[in-house]
Amino acid sequence: MKAKNFIPFFALSILLTGCVEKEIIDDVNIEMGIGYDMNGQKEIEGTVMVPVFKPDKNIGNFTFSAKATSNRDLMQEIQRKSAQPVVTGSLEIAVFGEEMAKSGIIELIDSFERDPSIGARIYLAVGESDAKDILSGTYGNRGNAIHLSDLIKHNIKDRNLPETNLHLFLFNFYQEGKDPYLPILKKVEPDIVDIVGMALFKQGRMVHTIPADKMFFFKLLTDKFSQGTFKVKIDNEQAAIKDLGSKHKFKIEKRNPYTVTIEIKIEGIIREYTGKILSPAIIKKIEKELEEEVNEQCSAMIADFQGHGIDPVGFGHFIKSKTRRFDFKKWEDDYKNMTVHIDTDVVITEVGIVE
Repeated sequence: MKAKNFIPFFALSILLTGCVEKEIIDDVNIEMGIGYDMNGQKEIEGTVMVPVFKPDKNIGNFTFSAKATSNRDLMQEIQRKSAQPVVTGSLEIAVFGEEMAKSGIIELIDSFERDPSIGARIYLAVGESDAKDILSGTYGNRGNAIHLSDLIKHNIKDRNLPETNLHLFLFNFYQEGKDPYLPILKKVEPDIVDIVGMALFKQGRMVHTIPADKMFFFKLLTDKFSQGTFKVKIDNEQAAIKDLGSKHKFKIEKRNPYTVTIEIKIEGIIREYTGKILSPAIIKKIEKELEEEVNEQCSAMIADFQGHGIDPVGFGHFIKSKTRRFDFKKWEDDYKNMTVHIDTDVVITEVGIVE
């Protein structure tokens, strides 16, 4: 670069640097978690969770609570209670109380969409009790927000929770033919939170739930497994199967009325077996038993969704992509009358070092 061009460039860089707003971490309260609860019919109660950095390098928790009629007024009330500005750049999780989720959460989530400091991958969850109660606990030594976000992340990667975050929730909400879902959190002990099921939404309101023992089958229909686990009963014995990977494929077999087949392929290993010997015949029996269990449970789950008029699996979105001039006004009735067949193929690839 020539010297005569370098001086204006250097001066411009200094001016641009001065436009960046700087914040010192000791001079602000970092909002890492937020919760919303109903307070009567019109007011909402918000709880903001901020970390407290201790000399021993552990992270404590402090919460601000306020009541207002809108999210904007809520944050103004909380700012008045805080000695330092409350900033949102490190938000990890938002929890909605059960009553709040049933009344509708889209207006609250809308504020997340419009805030550029909030990432699209923050986790959303529904609290079986009040969100304030969940956020006010003491979990681990890294702060409640990190603990709760790690809890969800771990169960998505290694267990039976389908992938979910702010981006995916809004994607499923705005697209026609698929309804969003969120995990349900429950405070089971003062220092322990459990994922007890899934909350299913219709038009931004929670209308139905899936218990924890059915989440394995729900994830087979909506996501890909990495390390999910399921137990199978064989005669008087039990086998614990760890899913190394699964995938599903939709096929339209018939139209008017619709008949759809879902092909599910599962590869897994047997991690535990209560019997003495795992012969090839027993392995085949375990595969067959799991196939029948998946077919039965997934079929019952889909029929339940049809009865409640919700489509978290995304049949409408799939059929629309395969159909010209697809009519969503007619789809509501077509969905309730649709026939779904589940065709599962299970392959046990390993049974451990002892055979």
